[in-house]
Amino acid sequence: MINVIQAEDLRKMNDKEGLILQGCGGEPKEWLEGINDLLTKEEILRNESRFENCSVFSKDGLTCILFPFDGMDIDVGKLATWRIQTHGTFGGTWLSDYVPNKLGGFTEESQTVQKPDCPLIGEDGNIFNLMGIASRVLRRHGMGEQAKEMSNRIMTSGCDYNGALNIIGEYVNITDGNEETMGMGMNL
Repeated sequence: MINVIQAEDLRKMNDKEGLILQGCGGEPKEWLEGINDLLTKEEILRNESRFENCSVFSKDGLTCILFPFDGMDIDVGKLATWRIQTHGTFGGTWLSDYVPNKLGGFTEESQTVQKPDCPLIGEDGNIFNLMGIASRVLRRHGMGEQAKEMSNRIMTSGCDYNGALNIIGEYVNITDGNEETMGMGMNL
């Protein structure tokens, strides 16, 4: 899945690490496939590990792609050497270096916003209907920007139904609307 994010979103990833490539023109899907193939050939990605997700953002007129390390089996030593050797071509850097040097540092964890409960279980499963319900709940909770962001991510990511539900679940706690589960933050 290819996520379209804002560069500022990287500031919230203080507990993550990944590889950022700068100046990635063309189709992000081709970059995802190409980097997977290249790093597999170089024996950097091990045990059939492949990047399944990446995030695309723009900064200083460049299209950049973040390849997160979550759940990956990576030879970090080989990747570090590859990154240095190919820096002139790919502008590769670590997420933990990019954010302090290009964005002014990571934000504090305490700035995360509580997700509102959203009764989607039992609703018409059409993804546009579910997205609309979640958007209305977000707006009712004063989170209009998050509603726009969520809808944008779903519409531009090209993800499947489950991927769209996962994105919705990043913004709201999906519930069945019963009194017993409201406020418990049940996720699908």
